[in-house]
Amino acid sequence: MEAYIGEFIGTMILIILGDGVVAGVLLKNSKAENSGWIVITLGWGMAVAVAVYCVGQFSGAHINPAVTIGLAVTGQAGAGFGLGKVIGYIIAQFLGAFVGGIIVWLAYLPHWGPTEDAGLKLGVFCTAPAYRQTGPNIITEVIGAFVLVFGVLGIVSNAGAIPGDLSSVIATGLNPLLVGLLVLGIGLSLGGPTGYAINPARDLGPRIAHAVLPIAGKGSNDWEYSWIPVVGPIVGGIIGAVLFKLLFG
Repeated sequence: MEAYIGEFIGTMILIILGDGVVAGVLLKNSKAENSGWIVITLGWGMAVAVAVYCVGQFSGAHINPAVTIGLAVTGQAGAGFGLGKVIGYIIAQFLGAFVGGIIVWLAYLPHWGPTEDAGLKLGVFCTAPAYRQTGPNIITEVIGAFVLVFGVLGIVSNAGAIPGDLSSVIATGLNPLLVGLLVLGIGLSLGGPTGYAINPARDLGPRIAHAVLPIAGKGSNDWEYSWIPVVGPIVGGIIGAVLFKLLFG
């Protein structure tokens, strides 16, 4: 149970800080309004680092179904990490992301009304592509999640841990910060085409929160696109974990 609580809390923190920085940049009359992409990517990188520092010792801080599935498929999640635990982690991650989205809405409560653009309101909660093309959008998300999982395993491996056994070193040292910097790099280098979801829970959980919250003038939830930031990262995460294991054991 401790591990599931860790995944819930970690993913919630991820969304509070990650969607929070997006809200600050996009919503009307925020002090961070129009501060730009660099601020968003840096905020997301720090969101990941803080979340991993907070819960890594309890759950390994997957905080991402693409990471959980990739490590489980390749056996790099550790002994005893079977289907039941995979499902439990994913449920906890989605619930944490959903609650995180609600908290961001509360934190920016006075700013939703003055923000007239429904697309900006949705953009606080989830991603959207610059060019809406299914194939290229999926490819971008696959590549981003591949770099994420492969990079995380490389960071952990370089620290002398068993690949995939994040919990042994994640609670102390520089690893969480390095993972945050990895996410910052992904955002800066690969985030332009789709907004780099690279995490199904990060995108779908807050999207559902957007759907149920009483946000005036919020418009569409863009369900037509919503499957891409779910499927793409899962595929990319599996490829990243498989390739790392094939190359380095």
